[in-house]
Amino acid sequence: MRTCIDHLLALPRIDGPRMNLEAEFLSSRLDQLRIQKSITNDAYLDAGAVQGAIQLIANLIDMGISQTEIQNELRQQLVRAQKLEEKHPGLNQAIESGRAS
Repeated sequence: MRTCIDHLLALPRIDGPRMNLEAEFLSSRLDQLRIQKSITNDAYLDAGAVQGAIQLIANLIDMGISQTEIQNELRQQLVRAQKLEEKHPGLNQAIESGRAS
C-alpha cells in the first residue's frame, strides 16, 4: 500500500480515474490475498480502511477538491500504510506482487 500511495504522491496531478483504478486494484488484490490465505483477516480489514480512504479521496476529487488537499489526504494515508506494514510485515510486497508490470 505504501508503494501505491508513493506513486500517487509522485504524480504531478492526481485525477479521479487514476485514484479509482488504484482503489479497484487494492480492493481486488486484498480480496485475492485473503482468499489465498496470504494475509490474515486482520490485515485484510486493516488494509481495507486505507483502500476505502483512497476511494473516498477519488470521490472528493470528482467533487473538485484541490491538489493540495489531495496531497494532504494521501500523506495521511501513507502514514497509515506505514503503520500497517509495521503491524503486518510483508503486506506492501504481497499487494504489489500482483501488479502488472
